[in-house]
Amino acid sequence: SRDYCVTTQFAFQENEIKLLTAEIERLKNFGCLGVSPSLEGLRDENAKLKYRLNFLKKSLQEERNKSMKSMININSCLQEIFGAAIQAAYPDLENPPLVVTPSQQPKFGDYQCNSAMGISQILLKTREQKVIPREIAEKIAKNIPANECIEKVEIAGPGFINVHLRKDFVSKQLSSLLINGVQPPAIGKRKKVVVDFSSPNIAKEMHVGHLRSTIIGESMCRLFEFAGYDVLRLNHLGDWGTQFGMLIAHLQDKFPDYLTVSPPIGDLQAFYKESKQRFDTEEEFKKRAYQCVVLLQSKNPDFIKAWNLICDVSRREFQKIYNCLDVTIMERGESFYHDMMKDIVKEFEEKGFVQVDDGRKVVFVPGFSVPLTIVKSDGGYTYDTSDLAALKHRLCEEKGDILIYVVDSGQSVHFQTIFAAGQMIGWYDPKVTRVAHAAFGVVLGEDKKKFKTRSGDTVRLIDLLEEGLKRAMDKLKDKERDKVVLTPEELKAAQTSVAFGCIKYADLSHNRLNDYVFSFDKMLDDRGNTAAYLLYAFTRIRAIARLANIDEQMLRKAAREEVLVLDHEKEWKLGKCILRFPEILQKILEDLLLHTLCDYLYELATTFTEFYDSCYCVEKDRQTGQIVKVNMWRLLLCEATATVMAKGFDILGIKPVQRM
Repeated sequence: SRDYCVTTQFAFQENEIKLLTAEIERLKNFGCLGVSPSLEGLRDENAKLKYRLNFLKKSLQEERNKSMKSMININSCLQEIFGAAIQAAYPDLENPPLVVTPSQQPKFGDYQCNSAMGISQILLKTREQKVIPREIAEKIAKNIPANECIEKVEIAGPGFINVHLRKDFVSKQLSSLLINGVQPPAIGKRKKVVVDFSSPNIAKEMHVGHLRSTIIGESMCRLFEFAGYDVLRLNHLGDWGTQFGMLIAHLQDKFPDYLTVSPPIGDLQAFYKESKQRFDTEEEFKKRAYQCVVLLQSKNPDFIKAWNLICDVSRREFQKIYNCLDVTIMERGESFYHDMMKDIVKEFEEKGFVQVDDGRKVVFVPGFSVPLTIVKSDGGYTYDTSDLAALKHRLCEEKGDILIYVVDSGQSVHFQTIFAAGQMIGWYDPKVTRVAHAAFGVVLGEDKKKFKTRSGDTVRLIDLLEEGLKRAMDKLKDKERDKVVLTPEELKAAQTSVAFGCIKYADLSHNRLNDYVFSFDKMLDDRGNTAAYLLYAFTRIRAIARLANIDEQMLRKAAREEVLVLDHEKEWKLGKCILRFPEILQKILEDLLLHTLCDYLYELATTFTEFYDSCYCVEKDRQTGQIVKVNMWRLLLCEATATVMAKGFDILGIKPVQRM
């Protein structure tokens, strides 16, 4: 019966094992009959097959062991069950609709299968059979195979199939979660994911516009890594181009001994503005800047050193922000792809895709009115050339199965054109390789306009983070956490957790496709769907067992011995909510919308509050305050809730604290 509650990922390996076993037998027979022209060659082939067979058996057993520890995606289980039921009820129906969703109200069970209405329409259109959905639902229900998760089904309304889960099944899954921890559902073949995010420009400070890409990209990487994918995190820095000519020329003038003495460039932003002003106003400087570009692109050692000096100053500033936000990323800027661009142009020319337009080399992509410019009229390359080179390298050299570009919505048409060009030239098939632009809206101020300082300048990201730290400490002191409750070390940890957690959560809790209003007051509010509320809820949950003098070892022992009783309606509601975690993650892996995880964590926290208000975990004497009874199964529900919340926080890049 468990076969219907796990994926069929092992079918391929088992089939290959059968085929290999049969092949070994065939080779044995050939050897006996003397048919083989080379008995030694036959033995070698036999040995290879046996090695492959043993490797596959070992690999399959490891995957099975891992799968037994994994959290089950109940929605996927039910889809398999109802898929089998529909297949049995309507064997001739091709690709019937399969719709299974959690029920919105307890009276309608725990899940609903709403496929009957869709099947009714298909039968009417393709076979001219008018069958009412309720009859279809009854037929599906009669063909549900034996399984361990469904207690009963009921037909409701026009043809909804209400599903009631078995309590012992839910209890068993919760126990598995407590014993094995939060383990992701097995994904089958381990795919490689390349995520392009953050991507600031050298010699310019990171500003609030880089906040969303950095936070969203980091969280996506964490999710794919948790799910078992091989993730490559790439920072596509703007570290090449004509602007480096004016920067190097200005460096030569301001620090003429830069080759022997490291220049003390303290404020690179001011340095950039100075060089830009000279470039715009001094004709001689402008000419020299263009000469510097030529020498840099020809890899002159002195100019490469100057370029590296400027890049290093920026890298150090970027790293301060990445450290604050706990971001891990590998630099691979535009300069990395520079030497590949010539071959990119040549490939498009050889395949007949290049046209010359007013001295430029352009590529028209079907479905897009604006062409890609791959060579400028002066012979230089463009962002289009650089992005095409990056796309090919990630597909053909990195062998990425999934490519995700976390870049603002303003670049949507550009990336759609780049991706379509990659398909046109044959670099990838979208049916095999997923290439996605995870677009996002802009950050707005409380006036609903683009977020700026009072003077109208772009908000520096480092200033924003420092302001967050200040406001988080003010909030903690307003609640007098600094006086008795927390030690200085705990106060500092709480400040960092709240400040950076709130900034991240405020971004991630909004649908990334929309613009969102940045408000410290709202994000630091400990009421509603905020990080402040969730972090506080988490510390309260963790404190319950501690205040009952129950340590981790006692909880682990109880998880193996206790049966989680789910008789109270609030226990049942909480247990089901905890187990929806894999469904939530699977949805995000498909649509890349992380606000779904935030909504789930908020729902989990509020569901826990309902449970805690209705069900005593620890019973005390009202007069003495002494503990008289510990309901261990309820403490285990607390622990399961906290465990899932902790993993959710980890995916979002939020660090909870034990005391707040």
